[in-house]
Amino acid sequence: MRSGLVAVVGRPNVGKSSLVNAIVGKKVSIVSDKPQTTRRRIHGVATRGDTQIVFVDTPGLHKPVTALGQRVNATAIASAVDVDVLLLVFDAESGFGKGDEWVAANVSIDRSTTKLFVVANKCDAVAPRRVLTELSLSTVLDADEYFPVSAHTRKGLGELSEALHGVLPEGPWYYPIDTTGDVSGQEWVAELVREELLRLTRDELPYSIATRVTEWEWPRVRCEIIVERESQKGMVIGRGGSLLKEVGATVRRQMDPGAYLELRVVVDKDWQRKPGRVERLGY
Repeated sequence: MRSGLVAVVGRPNVGKSSLVNAIVGKKVSIVSDKPQTTRRRIHGVATRGDTQIVFVDTPGLHKPVTALGQRVNATAIASAVDVDVLLLVFDAESGFGKGDEWVAANVSIDRSTTKLFVVANKCDAVAPRRVLTELSLSTVLDADEYFPVSAHTRKGLGELSEALHGVLPEGPWYYPIDTTGDVSGQEWVAELVREELLRLTRDELPYSIATRVTEWEWPRVRCEIIVERESQKGMVIGRGGSLLKEVGATVRRQMDPGAYLELRVVVDKDWQRKPGRVERLGY
């Protein structure tokens, strides 16, 4: 038996969660086109034959301006410690640049025990010659392997997965064979609610929203949506409750049949700038 931890790091919105979901073959992390969608460390488990890869999906590394930003950065950096492979993902469409080098400089790994793979994601949106150019720029990182992939079309994922399976050490599996992730049912519902709010809201509002399940007595589930200002409360609810109803209907379709989901919006002024509040919300 072989197993290992593979940390997935990179700047915000380079497609880390989409990549993990695609390789695992199941949605284990929410995704959106908004930066900082991932706020916690999430495990995605891919088991094939006698080998198990545990992906550690991490928040996007960035220069933080809030307590929440500082906490998610710390989570991402800590997730890269004592792993077997570090996947540094960059956006091929945006190109490899100083931000990606900054990520690599802020994630410390022992190259004698940890392999470094560089992954150019979103290659379906870029001409092949441009992909080669961007990958050649990334060689300044002196990685062990380089991969052009598309999480959207799955192109290149087979080669990446094969390489990962090939470098993992012998050892027992971390999870049972039928496990694909480590997020609890309550956490997953809260994340699904936030995913829908990321999709439906804009400007600064998505980043001011946190979600948590406050009641779980199946089939009744109550989820609290936290915003930072009173004016944001009405924006989340929508005219006549329309936006909240759409969120609830979409999330219920992804839950087990018979679920009753109640959504409640509350104001916690400037919560993401308060370290204690950020910690209490589980970040």
